[in-house]
Amino acid sequence: MNWKKTDWKKVLMYSSFAAGAALFLSGRKPAGLAAAGIGLATLASRHPEKFEEIWHRMPEYLDKGSQFIETAAGFLEQIKEQAEQAAEEAVETGLHIAQGGRS
Repeated sequence: MNWKKTDWKKVLMYSSFAAGAALFLSGRKPAGLAAAGIGLATLASRHPEKFEEIWHRMPEYLDKGSQFIETAAGFLEQIKEQAEQAAEEAVETGLHIAQGGRS
């Protein structure tokens, strides 16, 4: 990689958005919003016209983001429930075996 030609604003912008999303999805919402804010500020300084477009389309983006987060949360809840059920079944099977196969 040629470090002299690296566009540091672009690197900062994308990494801030990625970190913001990861932090937000991991439950650290204030930190996620702060990181995303850094990305937005960098975007605004780099491309004021794109920032204006994003600003006008913000309600649409927020709606889509909310839908994505709800879908991801539902998916994670299903995984959690399946893991709990599998753990319960494993414990029951282990108890059954420990009792010598008696019910």
